[in-house]
Amino acid sequence: MAAQGGAPFLEKVNKLLCRQNGKPVLKPNRPLVLKECVANRKPKKGEATCITEMSVLMACWKQNNFVDGLCSNEIHSFYTCVQNAQAAMKKSKQGDITGGRLSAKQATTLLKRFPNLRSEI
Repeated sequence: MAAQGGAPFLEKVNKLLCRQNGKPVLKPNRPLVLKECVANRKPKKGEATCITEMSVLMACWKQNNFVDGLCSNEIHSFYTCVQNAQAAMKKSKQGDITGGRLSAKQATTLLKRFPNLRSEI
């Protein structure tokens, strides 16, 4: 059934792409060639870390009238969480591929190393 519904669509696409008088009906408004550089966009920030430790620390401060000495365990746990999060961030930044994708800078260097043809194929 799905093949029968797709047949008129494919016929329409073939009709639009066929050559009439030696020229294609659909013309691209830009050349079909990759650019030599990729837009330099900043990756999205990850979710916030150590929120639970920070909220426990603030609750402790509120109970003890913001005296640091009484909340030393909470302060220590918050700082260790922050150090672990920073170490994880550094480790993830050192990898060449983040999340299965190249960064914009890496993609640009690859495109410059292997340039494409200037004309359409």
